[in-house]
Amino acid sequence: MTGHGAKFGRKMEAAVAALLIHRNSEEAAKAIGVGYKTLLRWQKIPEFQAALLRAQQDAFRQTTARLQQAAPAAASVLLKVMLDASTPASTKVRAAESVLNHTEKAIELQDIEARLAELERSADETKPNSRKS
Repeated sequence: MTGHGAKFGRKMEAAVAALLIHRNSEEAAKAIGVGYKTLLRWQKIPEFQAALLRAQQDAFRQTTARLQQAAPAAASVLLKVMLDASTPASTKVRAAESVLNHTEKAIELQDIEARLAELERSADETKPNSRKS
C-alpha cells in the first residue's frame, strides 16, 4: 500500500488504544485529535483491524487473568454466604446453584482437556515421522 495512509503511524496506534478505553468511536477520535470520519475510515483498513483485534485480545487476556486471581476470594464469599445461618434461604439457594454450576463447568472443562490431550497423543502416534522402527 502506497500513498496517504500507507504507514501504520503513531496516530493509528493511539487510535487503537483510544478505542479500547473510550465508550465509542466519536469519543476515541476526539481524544486523539482526529476526525470521526477519519477514524471510521481507518477502521476499514485491514492492518488497523488486525491491530485493534490484537489489542482487544490482549486486553481481554489481562482482564481474564485478573478475574482468575480473584476466583479464590469469590469462591470463599459464595461458600460463606451459603453456609451462614443468617443468610436468607433464597440467597443460599442462589449461592449453592452458583457453586454447583461452576463445579460442573470445571469438571466438563477438565474432561474436554483430557480428551483433547488423548486425541493429540493419538494423532502424534499416527504421524509417519513419529513411528518407531
